[in-house]
Amino acid sequence: MSRSGSIAVAFKGQLGSFTLDAEFAVPASGVTGLFGPSASGKTTVLRAIAGLQRFAGGSCAVDGETWQDKASFLPAHRRAVGYVFQEASLLPHLSVTGNLLYGTRGRRPQSPVDAIGLADVVALLGLSPLVDRSPHHLSGGERQRVAIGRALLSQPKLLLMDEPLSALDAQTKSEILPFLERLRDSLSLPIIYVSHDMREIERLAEHLVLMESGRVQAAGRLNQLQSDPTAPLAGGQNASVTFDTVVGSYDAAYGLATLTVAGGRFIAPMSNATIGSRQRLTIAAAGVSLAREPAEGTTILNILPCRIISASRTAASEMTIVLGLGMGDSGLRLLARITRWSWDKNQFAEGMAIYCHIKSIALSPL
Repeated sequence: MSRSGSIAVAFKGQLGSFTLDAEFAVPASGVTGLFGPSASGKTTVLRAIAGLQRFAGGSCAVDGETWQDKASFLPAHRRAVGYVFQEASLLPHLSVTGNLLYGTRGRRPQSPVDAIGLADVVALLGLSPLVDRSPHHLSGGERQRVAIGRALLSQPKLLLMDEPLSALDAQTKSEILPFLERLRDSLSLPIIYVSHDMREIERLAEHLVLMESGRVQAAGRLNQLQSDPTAPLAGGQNASVTFDTVVGSYDAAYGLATLTVAGGRFIAPMSNATIGSRQRLTIAAAGVSLAREPAEGTTILNILPCRIISASRTAASEMTIVLGLGMGDSGLRLLARITRWSWDKNQFAEGMAIYCHIKSIALSPL
C-alpha cells in the first residue's frame, strides 16, 4: 500500500445510513478527478485522506509515505495536506496577506527545493491587486483564490479540492478555471479534485475515479474511461473524449492550427498559436457523424479515416460507437452517438473502415 509514485487508499465503514467501500490507486502527480453524483461519497473519501474521518482498518499511502494502515493512524495535523473547501471560509479580521500567511503556521516544506513562497502564490493566482484588502471586499472567485493560496502555503504533499467552484456562478467559474489550469501546469503537486461537473474534470484532470453510492465504479486515465463502452461515462447523455495534443503548425492568415494526435491530426480555429504548445481537446460524441466516404463541398474542417472498434445500444433508438483514428490499433479512441436507423441504413459493422466527420471540438490550453 505504500508504493512510491502513487496515492493508494482503501476505506470501508458505516456513517449513519451511508456505507462507504472505496478503494483505488492513482499516480502521485497531476490532477485526479473524483467524480460522481451528490451523496456518492466523494467528500467522505477526501475527509478520510485528510485524516478528518477515520475508518478502522482503512489504509492511505501517498508517494511511499503511509498515513494510515491497520496498525497506525497519522492525525490530520501531521498530514502534509492542503484542503480547499466549497466555501472559502477566510478569517474576516485578517487581510488577504494575513489569510495567506495563516497557512504557513507550523508547516515546513518536504525540502527547500519543493517550497512555495508568498510571492509565488500571489503571482500564480493573480492576487497582487488584492493583498491589502479585507475578505469583506472580495468577490466569490477572489475569496476562493485566496483559500487556494492559503492551502498551497501550508507546503502540502497533496492538495485536496472539494468542489471549489460549486458555490460560484457560471461567469465566476469561467474566470477561476484558468487559474486552476495554471496551478496544475506550474506545480509538481498532486491534486485530487472533487466535482459533479464533468466539464471541470475534462479541463483539469488526467486521471479519474468514478463513484456511485459509496463505491468506486472505475479508476484510470480520463480518456480511457471516457471511451470505454463498459464504463458509465460512454453511455451518458453528454459522453465525450478528452485528450492532450500539440500544435504542429499554424496558419495565421486563416487562424487555423493543426493539432497532432495518434492516428491523425485535427484542424482547429485559434486566434493565435505557438508551434509545439500543448492543447487539451474535448470532442463530444454527439458532435461526431459517420460516413462510408469522405464528404466533399462541406464546411466541416475535420474528416478523418477511422475504424469502428465496437458498437453498443445506448437507448432504444441510439447507438454508441467507439472509433479508432487511422487504420491501425494505436490510434486515438473517439465516441460517436448515432441513431440505430443510421447504423442499419448504412450497414455499419464492427471492424469496418469508415470516415468520422467531427463537427466541433472544445479547446483549452495546457
